[in-house]
Amino acid sequence: MSKTPVVFIHGLWIHASAWEPWQDLFAANGYEPSAPGWPGDADTVESTRANAEHLDDVGIEQICHHYADFIDTLHAKPIVIGHSFGGLIAQELLANDLAIAGVAIDPAPIKGVKTLPFSQLRSGFPVLGNPANKKRTVSLSAKQFRYSFGNAISEEESAALHESWTIPGPGRPLFEDATANFTRNSPATVDTHTAVRGPLLLISGTEDHTVPKAVTKEVLGLYADNPSSLTEYREFEGRGHSLTIDSGWRDVADATLEWLATQRLDAAEATTS
Repeated sequence: MSKTPVVFIHGLWIHASAWEPWQDLFAANGYEPSAPGWPGDADTVESTRANAEHLDDVGIEQICHHYADFIDTLHAKPIVIGHSFGGLIAQELLANDLAIAGVAIDPAPIKGVKTLPFSQLRSGFPVLGNPANKKRTVSLSAKQFRYSFGNAISEEESAALHESWTIPGPGRPLFEDATANFTRNSPATVDTHTAVRGPLLLISGTEDHTVPKAVTKEVLGLYADNPSSLTEYREFEGRGHSLTIDSGWRDVADATLEWLATQRLDAAEATTS
């Protein structure tokens, strides 16, 4: 029997190779994991930093098409697991029937979310503070990373994560997300009402500054009137936006595996064309 594919999708500022511990764990649990980067990413953190211009003007729609094309190469529809903007992408892929299940961890808000806490505004300011950044690639300083990702861990661990995994990020996705509710055909739109899709798990870190708990709870509410599709929610107390890569990552990964084990996922019937 072939193994169920799992596709990990990173968010802004973190390289796809940071998913390696998750990939190893999922492989050990019988899955077939992969973590392709965004269009323009190089294979390593160092190469991506050195070629930041390759990420200029990469937007949500382009990222979604990139992962859809990758999924088309797999032997079966995958489970998609995304963090931050990767969580938004995972929801779009699931709603478009390109995956059999999805997990969105501290996901960037989809169209329809109106909650806008101050901490979220402050986290996005390094990009949104300059309109010219819409077509540029922007890096986070260690101090900015500390606020946006590492606020719930020690200063030493935050600095180490910044040094190990951060890469420049395109500004366009943040601008597209910030204006989603004012844009008719926003690329941050996800069909939460009528799409018949596989199950979705939303995960929130309660101390997240970049995607505060209230934002993820509002995303959950947008799915409430779609009884044909299962959506569940899980919180991790005291965790910030670094919850997938910091020293507590295993708690989040184990909870994800446990949830998947409770779902009726038939990959054999989900073969791609």
